[in-house]
Amino acid sequence: MNFSDVIKKSVMEGFSYADLSTTKIIITLAITFLIAVYIFFVYKLVTKSAFYFKSFNISMAIISVVTAGIILAMQSSIVISLGMVGALSIVRFRTAIKDPMDLLFLFWSIGTGIICGAGLYKVAIILAVLVTVGILVLDLLPVRISPYLLIINADTKEAEDKIIPIVKEAAGGYKLKSKNITAGGLDMILEVKAKNEKELLDRLSALKEVVSVSLLAHDGEVKG
Repeated sequence: MNFSDVIKKSVMEGFSYADLSTTKIIITLAITFLIAVYIFFVYKLVTKSAFYFKSFNISMAIISVVTAGIILAMQSSIVISLGMVGALSIVRFRTAIKDPMDLLFLFWSIGTGIICGAGLYKVAIILAVLVTVGILVLDLLPVRISPYLLIINADTKEAEDKIIPIVKEAAGGYKLKSKNITAGGLDMILEVKAKNEKELLDRLSALKEVVSVSLLAHDGEVKG
């Protein structure tokens, strides 16, 4: 028996279906499903998206079970293993993941399926606990709310002399982002950290030179 025969025999014995009993399959898929349900409820608890998509959460959780089944099948036969690799290599998922937290949970779900399919149940459970603790603890870290964008349209360029003092007094400061002066008036965009948004808007809109004033905010956060 030469070296190539030894390698071939070792590989074929490593994919013996006799080692994959029905009991092991049921236990593996059952544990994976329980962890997947846990991921489902954790995602529902911590997600901050404006719209909660239950179908996405269900799909993400069941991916763990499907992945575990694929890993079990790949262990049973080298032919199935190579076939799975070929099939998965041509699959293209085009659903855009906009929230990074969704990507984290999706990767956690797939990783759980792989780990449980390999029979490392303790690793999957410990991973679930650590990921949950990590998400909750890091979410408690304080961050500063991002500044507002104050958009002002005035019918005269001299209106700036009245606008700036009001912004300094009501917002405590500002940062000029854009200023456009035309024959018809003045357009300004200021970055402000308004303590009282209503007071700021009321005082600016009360100026006869101001045509319109808008205050814009976004969901981003600034590091503390």
